[in-house]
Amino acid sequence: MSGADGTPGDRVGGYGGYAAFDRTGIDRSGQAEAFDAIGDRYDEAFPHKEGQVAAGSWLAEKLPAGARVLDLACGTGLPTSLQLTTAGLRVTGIDLSPGMVELARENVPGADFHTLDIADLEDENPGPFDGAAAFFALLMLPRREIPVALGMLHGVLRPGAPLVLSMVEADVNDFSIPFLGHTIRVSGYLREDLHRVVTDAGFEIAGEDSYAYAPASTDVPPEIQIFLHCRRRP
Repeated sequence: MSGADGTPGDRVGGYGGYAAFDRTGIDRSGQAEAFDAIGDRYDEAFPHKEGQVAAGSWLAEKLPAGARVLDLACGTGLPTSLQLTTAGLRVTGIDLSPGMVELARENVPGADFHTLDIADLEDENPGPFDGAAAFFALLMLPRREIPVALGMLHGVLRPGAPLVLSMVEADVNDFSIPFLGHTIRVSGYLREDLHRVVTDAGFEIAGEDSYAYAPASTDVPPEIQIFLHCRRRP
């Protein structure tokens, strides 16, 4: 993975990422395997993504054609990587699940996808990016790691770059839940706590939307989804 001119990218200042974080405690066991097994059933279980599409539109409108955008935890590439690529943006997507990355490459051949842990993104020196999307990416991390991941994002984005992110509103930390026949671990915040974590990581919140979402699958409970429109502060 390389920077905007094809050479290794550089960190753009930032609030600190994984360099000082003890990665020996990171436990992703079962997470990628669950999504590998779920595959394109994910899109069947979550067929309506109005909040994600609306936030993706806000991001695309803030960027010129050809801008470099990171799609963090890109999943199958639908709808976000496809939406942003169709808008004329150069999309790099990463996901922990090799199966999801394979589907993303099939669904969005015009984007660039990598099987990569969020914690390893900085080591690849991919930036700087002109914008980023992180839809439910932070949801899959324990709370102690979420500020670190946001600090990493701050470091790979240009000053002033737009960021859209989403979380499920829930007061949970690394909590195991049944998910489409598998078990995954998720974290969440109440709304005000989420705002604090994001702003403390160096982002200004420019807007917010929330949706009550009922997945098509009865194996997944209804949820409140929060979408934040942010900008990277210097």
